[in-house]
Amino acid sequence: MTLPELQKQALQLPISDRWRLVQLLLASIQQETSISPSSTEKEKSLMDLDPWTQSLIGVITLDTADTTESYVDYLEEKYR
Repeated sequence: MTLPELQKQALQLPISDRWRLVQLLLASIQQETSISPSSTEKEKSLMDLDPWTQSLIGVITLDTADTTESYVDYLEEKYR
């Protein structure tokens, strides 16, 4: 099926079906163009870890702003 044929058929759908189609297409595009691995890939890689290591996941949380700020402070002190 060509793009013009698909467009013609899509325009014949009721508006509610067209909105649903748009949402599905957008979700598909976002998923395929996402840089980070999908959550299922992340979960699968975490399952390969030793159970003890898995138990540590989520125990330590880093605040990115604090981490960046402390690193900047460190660099300022180092290169004064």
